[in-house]
Amino acid sequence: MTSYIKTLLLYQPQNGYCYNSDTHFLYNFIQINLAHYKNIQGELLDIGSGSGILGLLVARNYPKLQLNQCEIQSSFQFLSQKNSEINSIQNILYKESFIECDFNKEFDYIVSNPPFYHSDVIKSENENLKIARYCDSLPLETLLSKGTKLLKPQGKFFFCYDAKQLDNIILIAKENKLNIESIQFLHPNSKKEASLVMIMGRKNSKSKLKILPPLIMFENNGEFKSEINQIYQKCNTHSIKCEI
Repeated sequence: MTSYIKTLLLYQPQNGYCYNSDTHFLYNFIQINLAHYKNIQGELLDIGSGSGILGLLVARNYPKLQLNQCEIQSSFQFLSQKNSEINSIQNILYKESFIECDFNKEFDYIVSNPPFYHSDVIKSENENLKIARYCDSLPLETLLSKGTKLLKPQGKFFFCYDAKQLDNIILIAKENKLNIESIQFLHPNSKKEASLVMIMGRKNSKSKLKILPPLIMFENNGEFKSEINQIYQKCNTHSIKCEI
């Protein structure tokens, strides 16, 4: 991993879905878990790349990885490509649905911040936001079953999801021989339940599960916890709003 962390410039839609802090926390979780391994290299796939932030963060810090991105929406396909170019990170972009895409390779690492809101909640009328937020466009079963098949033996799968769905995640992962090796919960504050769970699964692994200390976002006074500020500093992203 490089010692100097270059600012990641990210064009975002002026009107539409923009990445949120979940991506920063997932990236931090990925770094924590990859710190146990040497010589990180191979093929990296970002499922539902959006503006490209998650895959670009990982590829920026592990330059021996070849970044692959898959994105269904044309506006975000444009942003994934543009943001890869302005950050001088080479990418291969699959311009179609993950469900329909016929990938021509297997991957050492897969990362994803997928849509996970249920279809029975009130939806945005913005079609762009619907696809980005609601699991109708990418059901959990498809994400894990197809994702695991695309992994090389012992390949690693990092993703985040609604913490309340952890029981279903574990069940589906087990059915697809994706062994969950590490999890971390995110809490809005010390008095509230976890809102997000970050997960690392490894294909055909038999390692025991590790539960990392929880991330707490806010102090009692409403200020960010110091650990949260450190994560934002480590990510070092700068957004630029633009019309698409």
